[in-house]
Amino acid sequence: MHSPPAGSGGDYLAVGQAQGAHWGLVVKAALESLGPLTADANVGFVYVTPALADDFSSIVTLLRGATPVGHWFGAVGHGVIGPEGAASDGAAVVLMAGRLDSQGLKPFDGADPVEFVRRHDVWLRSQQDAYALVHGDAQAIDLPRQLEALAAQSGAFLAGGLAFPGGAHVAGQISGASLSGLLLGDAVPLLTGISQGCQPIGPSHVVGEALDNVVMTLDGRPALEVLKEEAGEIIARRLARAAGYIHVALPGDGQDDDPDYAVRNLLGIDPQRAWLAVGDYLQAGDRLMFVRRDANAARADLARMLEGMARRLQGRAPKGGLYIACLGRGAHMFGDDGREAEMIREHLGDFPLIGFSASGEIWHNRLYGYTGILVLFL
Repeated sequence: MHSPPAGSGGDYLAVGQAQGAHWGLVVKAALESLGPLTADANVGFVYVTPALADDFSSIVTLLRGATPVGHWFGAVGHGVIGPEGAASDGAAVVLMAGRLDSQGLKPFDGADPVEFVRRHDVWLRSQQDAYALVHGDAQAIDLPRQLEALAAQSGAFLAGGLAFPGGAHVAGQISGASLSGLLLGDAVPLLTGISQGCQPIGPSHVVGEALDNVVMTLDGRPALEVLKEEAGEIIARRLARAAGYIHVALPGDGQDDDPDYAVRNLLGIDPQRAWLAVGDYLQAGDRLMFVRRDANAARADLARMLEGMARRLQGRAPKGGLYIACLGRGAHMFGDDGREAEMIREHLGDFPLIGFSASGEIWHNRLYGYTGILVLFL
């Protein structure tokens, strides 16, 4: 439960989890698992499974009425993780709530980036580091543009994920906004990391000729020729084996020791023209690399991320954490839906941790796939 001693002061986070048949009884049980909150508790996170999507608004209303917390943030996920493990079937709720320094908290709900920055310009300029924990609508067509604009206008580093398609997400209030979340400043220090679930099989290449999502040449050579050279003889002889195993990665700016690239599917191969179809629109001058995705790569990359975060923690114990993982990870890559959370605790110790399985992950200023994103409150 990780609750603070009764009457204790200072910042803290506690967690709770429950599963059952009726949403009201599930939330009541989750609150009992969470334990009593101090009167100055001011922040809460809630994630639920798809079975509770239609009841999400009622759940948030109940949480506001039953706790001192006025701002709850969260989403409907494909599944959830909490102190009792992972859950995807049936009705399940995970909660994390407590007190964080109010000087470092600014909720937002679908705000236009320009208007959002205008309202918080003085506060934003006073922060050395600003982060935004964000939840998005997987069905919003212009979401990539909104993410880029929010990051550029606010200067904040974004971390979060997309709700179950058609499922709600919530910030200050329930709304139909494409984005919602919580802006955090220097008073609430964070540590973040990203695990790609893949491993590069070669260097990055410069796209020469491309049309929409079809890549024709890389480094002045036929694109398929480059893929065959890096993927190995077995893949080269049997191109059908590349599907689901070899992916395309688009390098980014990176942060700290995290390798930053957005993974996209390899959608098709034209052996006659030696062209590749990928899951994004590219143009001449863009950079591209190939990665492999399998269970061994996923486990190795998560361990790499956690070892790096352990070094950056320098012995500090997190107050709590959020873990947002692609729905294509879990049992598909780790053998069990709860194994990723177990690895987090093995590397970083036991601390309050909840999260959800997302339709896409948000990192820095764009959408990712197949990733696991960990946010630690210090």
